[in-house]
Amino acid sequence: MTTLDLLAIAAHPDDVELTCGGTLLRAAGQGYKTGILDLTAGEMGTRGTPEIRAKEAALAAKILKVSWRGTLGVPDSDVQPSRQYKLALARIIRELRPRTVILPYWEARHPDHYHASALGYEGCFLAGLKALPVKGEPYRPFKILYCTSFEGMAPSFVVDITKQYETRRRAILAYRSQFRPAKSERKQRVYLAIDELDSRMDLLARRNGDLIGVKYGEPFLQKELLQIDDVVNLPVRSI
Repeated sequence: MTTLDLLAIAAHPDDVELTCGGTLLRAAGQGYKTGILDLTAGEMGTRGTPEIRAKEAALAAKILKVSWRGTLGVPDSDVQPSRQYKLALARIIRELRPRTVILPYWEARHPDHYHASALGYEGCFLAGLKALPVKGEPYRPFKILYCTSFEGMAPSFVVDITKQYETRRRAILAYRSQFRPAKSERKQRVYLAIDELDSRMDLLARRNGDLIGVKYGEPFLQKELLQIDDVVNLPVRSI
């Protein structure tokens, strides 16, 4: 049995790398066991195939030094917090027993992303119910965080990923089918947000880093208040 300190859950392969890959890498460097759960295999993507994306995801996981990566098997383009997949997710939560779970922000352009947020939260909650008809001892994560790769989320805090940024970028670009496609694959009539992400990820990471006075950062939101024990040694200069 593998138990994790930090588990990131997202709708598609490459979502985690784009939203919190630097934080996972930093956590691994701090000695924590990290993991990624992709809800779908990305089989509805305009580019690549599930087999290609699985190989890319394995390479990206290796670059980010995660201890575990898995796929839940939810249909791509139809992520829903249905009973079937909430139970499947609850079983994985009981097996991995992560202390902290990172979920997608609950507002997003892609329906799979905001449904993934609901599915992730409800699966984590159900995992703590003793009478739930799934294998494993009841367990519920201590902390749930939310992340996004786009502007619009007012963060509770930002993680400094300056030292991890270049490695995070290598993990993102490991998805060659998505971010380095052949010219013939770039000719489509449908707008693809991924065509902007290679250039935008640097801009957004710099903007979030600037909020805390560092070069690169990743933003997170939590619904509960932060507890501070030492007000004398708080980071980020005020004036």
